[in-house]
Amino acid sequence: MELAYYSDYAVRLVNTEEPGRGKDSLTSVDVVRELFGPSQDAARRATDADLTRFRSVRARLRAVFEAADGGDEELAVNLLNSLLLEFPVSPQISGHDHRDDDGRPLWHMHLADHPSNATAGYAAIAAMGLAFHLTEYGVDRLGLCEASPCRNAYLDTSTNRSRRYCSDRCATRANVAAYRARKRLEADRSESTGRTDDSAQQASANGER
Repeated sequence: MELAYYSDYAVRLVNTEEPGRGKDSLTSVDVVRELFGPSQDAARRATDADLTRFRSVRARLRAVFEAADGGDEELAVNLLNSLLLEFPVSPQISGHDHRDDDGRPLWHMHLADHPSNATAGYAAIAAMGLAFHLTEYGVDRLGLCEASPCRNAYLDTSTNRSRRYCSDRCATRANVAAYRARKRLEADRSESTGRTDDSAQQASANGER
């Protein structure tokens, strides 16, 4: 498993909140546990106390995406480094649950956390995964959806670094909005041109008299 895979932990947590819409789905321990995905052992450590801690880590991870999206690479890296220092992990070689056709382990790198609570474990994996993604693909691969008011975080994996939206749904909505805006502008220009032509014709008629 590539270590950059863990960067999805950061995206999942950041996107539990939609500031532009005033929505926050991080409202229960069950939601916290769902964020861990298949890591059931880590999820079971979650308690009510983790809700507040998760929200704090979420704000710090969003700040990384905001800095990257705004083109401030140094700030993005500094913010991420502070998370890495506070929530360390131990990279280990693992072969659990992955076997080849001959039954031999498929060795891969795994992030082993040794946390005091569920938040520390999740934050460590999310920060390290995001760090690997940033250094492997570039800071400009971390973005925030341009479809207002969404602003969900995403990781750009396109070949030409062209991604601007968090999902196809947001891309479609933004394209439709842009199309309608162009049509309104064309209609306004046409109406303005019509009024100008009418005024010119009226002025010409008055001059002939």
